Amino acid sequence: MFRQLQLHIHLCLLNLAPAPASVPRLRLFSLKRPGGKGAHLSPSSSATADGVPRPWFGLHSWRESPLNENRTWGADGPQHSPPDPSSSNATYGSGDPALDAVSSLAEFGALVLSTPDPMAKARVSHVAFARWLRRKVPVGEFRPPDRPARPSKPPLVSMRDVPAPKNSGLPLNAYMLHNLAHVELNAIDLAWDTVVRFSPLREALGEQFFSDFAHVADEESRHFSWCAQRLAELGCR
Repeated sequence: MFRQLQLHIHLCLLNLAPAPASVPRLRLFSLKRPGGKGAHLSPSSSATADGVPRPWFGLHSWRESPLNENRTWGADGPQHSPPDPSSSNATYGSGDPALDAVSSLAEFGALVLSTPDPMAKARVSHVAFARWLRRKVPVGEFRPPDRPARPSKPPLVSMRDVPAPKNSGLPLNAYMLHNLAHVELNAIDLAWDTVVRFSPLREALGEQFFSDFAHVADEESRHFSWCAQRLAELGCR
């Protein structure tokens, strides 16, 4: 149900399909923890007999899923797009001196965080996770920048200075997609910041911790690419 709802949201935002007639409400129920305190869990959550939450049942299959190359949004939804020419072979990134010089996942993360161009940030994220899946780089250790790099335009402003949709000069779908693109862009940086910031603790945390966050960064970069593509199709930059 959650995947279907997510797909409906994507299609509605991208103006490719009508909104569903009704959105199902998620009912919460209470499970008693030891000691009598209730814990609200959604129906998608699972718990042991004593009410202690268990890991997401799809976690293993998500971790084992292959590299997702569906980075283009087509008429029927996400579709495969060929890798960037500079990353077309098995090493993913060979031919690009800046990427060839990267020697660890943490350094890749710092490179993403230091990249101001959003599309380049998304591309490097994908290259980094592809390299990681192919075990071409170790976790390593690196220092994160003080803050993620951003392009000079659009300028960063306070939320109260963001115009309302009716005053933005944009159609509503473009306005919403622009906001969503910002969410996805920040999600890329948050995931990579976690990889880089905690890289000194890699022995204690283990590789899976970093693999999961690199995987999240790759997924968010794919979502951002969809938003950017559709914004360009709508004539927005």
